[in-house]
Formats: sequence, structure tokens, C-alpha cells
Amino acid sequence: MPVLVITGTGTEVGKTVATAAVAAAAVAAGRSVAVLKPAQTGVLPGERGDAAEVARLAGAVTVVELARYPEPLAPATAARRAGLPPVGPAEVAEAAGKLAADHDLVLVEGSGGLLVRFDDEGGSLADAARLLGAPVLVVASAGLGTLNTTELTARELRFRRLDLLGVVVGSWPGEPDLASRCNLTDLPVVAGAPLLGALPEGAGRLRPSGFRAAAGGWLAPRLWGTWDAEAFTAARAADSRT
Repeated sequence: MPVLVITGTGTEVGKTVATAAVAAAAVAAGRSVAVLKPAQTGVLPGERGDAAEVARLAGAVTVVELARYPEPLAPATAARRAGLPPVGPAEVAEAAGKLAADHDLVLVEGSGGLLVRFDDEGGSLADAARLLGAPVLVVASAGLGTLNTTELTARELRFRRLDLLGVVVGSWPGEPDLASRCNLTDLPVVAGAPLLGALPEGAGRLRPSGFRAAAGGWLAPRLWGTWDAEAFTAARAADSRT
């Protein structure tokens, strides 16, 4: 798996922190890691974007940002309004391929969801994944509403004949409600793919040293961690029956 594409079921689901956790776990397992952010929106020149945040948390990783647009909009819209060229799927695939030549693992972090448009032709992260032949990791929220958006994302991946590696809960609440606890059982069912991790709420606020030490414990072995989905789910499913 030289390239892994990471998408979310929407915005603010913990995708950047999840990307950092995967990077940190892979580095701890001895892999050389690069993180590619095709389009950063809503960040001004000189400000820290998602790629820099991944590097801050994960440590010794190479980070590359292909384009930056100041307004917090879909990349195609933000590029058009800024009068700047968009980034197309072919550019993303080319950049990821070059990074893969020098690294064991390249993580490509999208913007928002799978079908958010990179350009006015409708190019998306899904198209980049197809060009790369890369599996896709979906980061989902924990609570009510996540089953619908996760299933829609999984169905689109299957329709495009893309490999869905699994689902990671981007922010597991300290006090999970009934829906969140039940969703641990239902998420892999609607996705048709395994649950590969659950990051604790506020993980991105940890000190980098603490984040790196803990990251492997939030992720399954498929993502270079030690997290046990069955045990995690069983313990919280028992709570849902009380």
C-alpha cells in the first residue's frame, strides 16, 4: 500500500487529526511517510494549513501542499473566486506518484468529502484515487447521522470500483451517547468495510510527543496500530444495553 487516500464523510469529522495519527503510527512502525494535501482552503499565506498540522503532530514526515486558496470553500469554488488555477486529479496523482518513489507510504488528504470538486470539470479526490489505484480510508463522525453519510460514501466508492480500506471514527466522545455507541456496530455494516480505529475527542490538542506515543493505540493493525475493534465495540455496546 504505497499510497493511501484519506477522505471524510464531510467537513469537521477529524480527517486531519486522523491523517496525523496514521502518519505517526506508520513512522513508529519504521515507515518513511509523506503527506500530500492537494488543495488547502480557508488559510492565508503564511498561516499553518492541514499539512503543517499533520507534521506538527506526527513528527518526521514529508509534507507537500499543491495549492492554497484563502476562502473556506470547495477547492474549485475557492480557486475560481481567487482567480487562481485549480488542482486537477491528474496533478494530484502525479505528485503522489513522485512522493511514493522516495517514501514507503504517501497519505493523500482530501478536502471535505469524497466528491468535493477540485476543478470546474468535476474532478475529485475519487478521480485521483482511481488514477493512483489507491485504497481509500473514510473518516466518519461518531454520532447521529453518520450512518447515512458513511453509507453514501461507501456506495460511491463501490460504484467507482475503488477499494474502501475501512472506516475510522475521527472523534470519539468522552461521554458517548446511545447513537454513538450503537454506531460502532452499524458503521462497518453500512460501509461494507471494517472499523479501523477511533480517535479520542480532543486528540489534536495533545502535545505532539503524547500524540505520537498514543496514536498506535487508536488504530487497528491494518493502519500500523494495536487497536482492537471487537474489544472496543463490545465494551461500549454493553453500555448501550443498559
